[in-house]
Amino acid sequence: MKFGVVIFPGSNCDQDSFFCIKDVIKEQVDYIWHQDTDVKGYDCIILPGGFSYGDYLRTGAVARFSPVMQSIIDYAKDGGHLIGICNGFQILCEAHLLPGVLTANDKLKFICKYVNLKVENDTSDWTNLYKKGDVLNIPVAHHSGNFFAETDVIKELEDNNQILFKYCDAFGNVTEEANINGSVNNIAGIINKAGNVAGMMPHPERAVEDLLCSTDGINVFKSLVERMN
Repeated sequence: MKFGVVIFPGSNCDQDSFFCIKDVIKEQVDYIWHQDTDVKGYDCIILPGGFSYGDYLRTGAVARFSPVMQSIIDYAKDGGHLIGICNGFQILCEAHLLPGVLTANDKLKFICKYVNLKVENDTSDWTNLYKKGDVLNIPVAHHSGNFFAETDVIKELEDNNQILFKYCDAFGNVTEEANINGSVNNIAGIINKAGNVAGMMPHPERAVEDLLCSTDGINVFKSLVERMN
């Protein structure tokens, strides 16, 4: 497989994603500059975390209009696999490739710590190497990770099995106390209806080696490789 990692001005997790693909799961990977307009030849594109364009207007709002994004939108609409992590998730929502919006955390504080996630969907291209109900320990680092969508959209996500992960406690209980940022229904990660576009606020690329205190995130990437092969 060949991955591409997009670099926007302000991206700071591009190297983490590149390392995860090249050195951990041993797949081909290139950097894609935000001014590039050709994304042909990739099996998966990663929009990494960071603070694209400084988040000066609204998280992900400026990056959504980068030259590369129209090509990426076309790529996704043609069935190409695309995952947005943290700021990348915000960009995907701004580009309307995923429903909803990411707003400021309910306590209005930046959160940087390991959190527990419950696997809600174990059949997707991104989660097939997990089992439904698995509890993962993966770090977050965001100020605007509070996922919101209208009630009918949330119902559709639930009914269509489009929710990948929810914030939970160490025992897999999805509770208000375990909801770190106020997201509706504790939602931490979703996919589009077609299943080729995924977004999540936690950072799986930062949980791929024992040295990083967790390897729970590696199967997000390995699941896609398994499915594509």
